[in-house]
Formats: sequence, C-alpha cells, structure tokens
Amino acid sequence: MQLTDDVKILKSVGQARLALLHNLGIYTIEDLLEYFPRDYLDRSIISSINELYDGQAATIRTFMAGQPQAFYKNGKDITKIAFNDGTGRIEITWFNQPYLRRNFKSDVEYFISGRVRRGSGAFTIETPEVEAVAKNAPRGTSGGENLSAGRIVPIYPLTAGVSQKVLRGLIKQVLDSARKEIAEFMPQNILSSYNLSSRDFAIRNIHFPECDTAYFKARRRLVFEELFLMQGAMASAKGHLAAAKGRIFDNIDASEILDTLPYDLTDDQKKVVSEISVDLQSGYAANRLIQGDVGSGKTAVAMIFCFLAIKNGVQAVLMAPTETLAIQHHQSFLETFGKFGINVELLVGSVKPKQKTAIKQRLKSGEIDIIIGTHALIQDNVEFANLGLVITDEQHRFGVRQRGKLNDKGEHPHILVMTATPIPRSLAMVLYGDMDISTIKQLPPGRQKIDTFCVTSAYHERIFKFIRDEVEKGHQAYIICPLIDESENEDFKDITSVLKFAEELKNGGLAGISLKLLHGRMKPEEKNEIMTSFAAGETKVLVSTTVIEVGINVPNATIILIENAERFGLSQLHQLRGRVGRSGKKSYCILITDSKNEVTKKRMDAMVGTNDGFEISELDLQLRGPGDFFGTMQHGIPQMRLANLYRDMQTLEETRDAISRFFITDTRKFHIEHRPLKEKIEKILGNIQKISL
Repeated sequence: MQLTDDVKILKSVGQARLALLHNLGIYTIEDLLEYFPRDYLDRSIISSINELYDGQAATIRTFMAGQPQAFYKNGKDITKIAFNDGTGRIEITWFNQPYLRRNFKSDVEYFISGRVRRGSGAFTIETPEVEAVAKNAPRGTSGGENLSAGRIVPIYPLTAGVSQKVLRGLIKQVLDSARKEIAEFMPQNILSSYNLSSRDFAIRNIHFPECDTAYFKARRRLVFEELFLMQGAMASAKGHLAAAKGRIFDNIDASEILDTLPYDLTDDQKKVVSEISVDLQSGYAANRLIQGDVGSGKTAVAMIFCFLAIKNGVQAVLMAPTETLAIQHHQSFLETFGKFGINVELLVGSVKPKQKTAIKQRLKSGEIDIIIGTHALIQDNVEFANLGLVITDEQHRFGVRQRGKLNDKGEHPHILVMTATPIPRSLAMVLYGDMDISTIKQLPPGRQKIDTFCVTSAYHERIFKFIRDEVEKGHQAYIICPLIDESENEDFKDITSVLKFAEELKNGGLAGISLKLLHGRMKPEEKNEIMTSFAAGETKVLVSTTVIEVGINVPNATIILIENAERFGLSQLHQLRGRVGRSGKKSYCILITDSKNEVTKKRMDAMVGTNDGFEISELDLQLRGPGDFFGTMQHGIPQMRLANLYRDMQTLEETRDAISRFFITDTRKFHIEHRPLKEKIEKILGNIQKISL
C-alpha cells in the first residue's frame, strides 16, 4: 500500500462511501492518515455498573443478561437489552435500529460507552457506542485492538453517512497494513535538535494514543512539521530568506520633508524612520513590514522614504488595494511633493487608455519619480527606468505572486510594506517570516479615544436621532451593512440589506439629510464621485458596505454605525471603527447586533473595552484562527490541520529557527538537500500559489 493509492482500495469502501470520503477531502491513503482527530474521549477507565452515577459519561465492560425486547412507542421502533457485569444490571436502549436485535450474542463481552441515566430504580444508557471486546483486551485499562473503548478514543470531523466507527476502522486498517514504518521526510539533524519523534510514532499516536504522554509527543512532532513546511513554502513563494545586495542610500537627510509635515513625528514614527534608515545604508535590500494601528501615521513614514529615494536617484512605487485608496494617496502625495518639483503620477484601472500609455512611457524614460496605483502597476508592460523603492499598502490584500511581480520590476529594490491591520506576532512570523517588522502604536497628537457601544436593533430610533444631532453640529456619519441585497445570501434573510436600508433611511429615520449609498458593485468612477462628495462634506451620511474599510480619510466623520456587527471579524470591526476619530473631534462607534452567541458577545465586549488594535488582533486570532483573520484567502496560508497559532507560539519560534538553519538560498530559489522534504514543501507551495493568483 502506497500513500498515493486511492482510498477505494480499502475494504468496505464502495462507490457510495468513496463519495462521502471525498466530501471530507479524503482521496488518497495519505489524506486519510492526515485526517487528524478534532478531539478525544478518555474511555481508558472502565467502570463497574455498581459504581455508576446519574449523568456520568461512562464505559462499561459487560455481557448480555437477557434477550432483546422490541416494541413501538410514539411512532418509534425501540430496542432494549439488559446487560450485567457481575456487579449490577443496566438497560441499554436504541431507537429505530431493529437490526441490532440480531447483532448481540450471549457469549460475547462488549464495551458500552455513553451517558448514564437513572430511571425508575435502574440505570440506563440510550444509543451508546458498542464494540465487542477484542480477544487481546486485558481486564485492566487497555483496550488492546479495540477502537471505541478501553482506550483514549479519537473523535473526527464527520459528514452525514460516515460514522466515527467507520472512520476509525478505515484508519486502523491503513495503520495495520503499514508493516514498514511510515516514511520519514524530516532530516535527522532537525529531529535530534528539536527532540522530535519519528513520523511513524506520531501518526499512530495522534490517531490512537497509547497514553497522554504519547499523544503530546505525537502532537508536538506533527505541529512542528506543519509549521515548518508552511513557513518553508511561504518563504519560498516570496523568493528568499537571505537578504539580497541592495543599493546604498548615501543621503538620508529627511529634514526638508519633515519641515513640511503638519505635526512632529511621534516617538514610534521616529524609531521606525531610524530602523529603515539603517536598512538603506546597510548594503542589503530593505525588506521591512511597517504595521501600525489605524491613524498612526504610516503614510507620513512612506512619504519620507519616497523623498529619500528620489534624493538618491531612484524611482519609488506605492501600490494600494483599491482605486479609492490609491487616489487618496495620490492627492496627499501631490500636496506634499509638489513644492519640491517631484513628479507624482497615478496609474489605476479607470485611467483612460491614451493617458495610461503616456504614463507608462514617462515611467520607462524616468520622467516620473513616484508612481501610485493598484494592480494596474504589475502588468507586464509597466516598466521602470530605475526602480529603487517598492511600498505596498495593506499587503495582505495582495496575493504572494502579485507582490513578487512588482518587486521584480527593479534590481533588488528596497521593500516596505504597510498594514493598518495589527497582526499578532505569531501570524506575522508566518506571513512575513523573511521580513524585519517595525511597529507604530502611538497616535499623532490631538487624536481622541473613540467611544464604542454595542446595542440591539431596538435602539435604532435613538441612534438615528443621535446621528441627526451630529449632522446638525456640522459632522458626518458612516452606516455600514454587511450585504448589498438580501438575495446574496438566502440563509441570512435577517441581515440588513444596504440597498433596502438606505431607502428606509431616506424615507424615515434620516429623511431630509443628504445621504448616499456606496457598494462594491458600483463602477470605479461612480465610487470616486460618491467618496469625493462625502470627503467634501456635501454628503452628510454615507451608507456603505465594507468598501470603506481601508484607508479612507474623512476627518469630519464622527460617528460610524455598524449593522449586524456579528457578521464581521474583530479585526475588520476595528478597521471600520478607524474611519472615525481622525481629527480632534469626539467620535463614536455603535455596533448593532441581536445575536445571543457567546463568541459574538466576547467580540463585542472586546470592541467596547479597548481601542488597542494589537490587543484586538490577538483575540481575533484566538477566536477565529489565521484562515479567517483577514476575511480573505489572499494571504495564502493553507488550512492548518493541527497547529494553532495562538497556542503553539513556542513551536512556531522553533520552526522559524529551524528554517533559517536548514535552507540555503540564492536570489529566488531554495536548494533543499533532502528530496522528500523538498517534495512536501513544493506541494504546499503549489496550493499557496493557486490561492494567490
């Protein structure tokens, strides 16, 4: 049996069961072995019937004590069988499973596991898990060859039609057939250095642990393996771990542009400027992530280094995820750089073809100093005369290959990436393991704390009055809805439709107030026109989907109302909240939810309790995991089977250390000595690149 064999070769896997296994993502023997349990039940302790108590989750070892009884009640076919273990008697009940009456034999001993109830003077268990005691199962606590009792029992994620018993049986069948050890692919020096078990031991004990110690040893090995492979693949997708030679910036005097900024840099901004300045003079290409909470002044830092790039004779590019944000950056850059005679241009999808051609020609000839744009910048026909600095805003919104294409347009350019989504340290190590990380936590002077409230929809009338009061003071408001129209999701008819809600507001709660609607299905020109009107103060209330989440800057907006707040991730809610509080004016965020869900309550409490995006990001990762952290799969992280970036931080740090020791790199490729390991990494890399297209 080979790991690449189809699971259809296994006994008891016909066409119907094969289709059900495919629903679980199980196609090969390897898929089955790597379909790890989600939980475990400790059934290693066998209870005597005379020791049982009401409500106990117990496993007993017993013989039949009478013939099956069958009868109908309330439309149900009921089967009852009495069992006795020598210390007492118990009655077991099944519903609508008449075939079970033929399955039990008086001379066979059984393990029976389930929830104990005390009926009228007797113990009962309804619909338990039952397994005949294997011949080699001793009277102690070991289940021997038993899979459902007498041991620590695995619990797997299931699909309708596949039971725990079936899945356990198939996995045991494969493990029994693997007479030779399950092949090892991790280098021996890694196993020794980090005290890791063999893969054979780990796979066997993650499914059927011999004891608690064996389980933890198995889990550590497999978590290490998963994080090691993932980080290796992510680093390979980005092209390098070792720093490439880069252009030295001889002139790092930024005093001219610092004098033009409307405020002094915060201590955090100064620290980041100092860190990047060292990078630019090191002789190696800077490769740095700048993460800062909403409104912390990352754009000012980007401007400083664009200015230094021009002073050192190279071009700079800034790529943003949306046209609206790119246009906003372009306007602020024009205001700052115009006085220095620096040529700043904009390249986005809505630019007219003739104008695009002219911009590309001037960029190639070197007439343009700074180019700002969206994905339009990574087209093959966009060429630079001398690209020396690449800045990506909201990096997680671009695929790995998209970012790489922009970096490749220069000869080892300095790379800065910015994000206003505070990223937990563990997730940053995975996403940006080959980068230095700088953090801006302080906010510029004059910024006030945003007061956040969470209420039910019963408060709508009071909230609309509050919005009216803010508008009368000369301020503006955002109202955010999760969907465009109700037909988008048939399962959530109660979720507020932005189209329907905007109409109701115009004719009711906010009648007479200048209100406009913005959503992602609009054409870019239409979006820009609406945002321009709102930024200019002509539109007082903007009803929108999450297209305003990133980077939009309207200092006069003082209130944001978020409908169906339970439909957004914590980090996304924090990003939305950051659209207000962008001036010295007192600002408010109101979260509306009627959900009684416990996780929703934790998230809403976190939003009300803190404005610290880094604290919120840690809780978001804990509650939702990395795959959902950004609300997008663009980050390229594969779904993790066992590893938990919140709990397994220490192992993550160990794997990062192991990666840096093991890999030898050139500019764009990994040279890996160990072929099986290389094949494993290439498989994950292929999945990352599919995600990142």
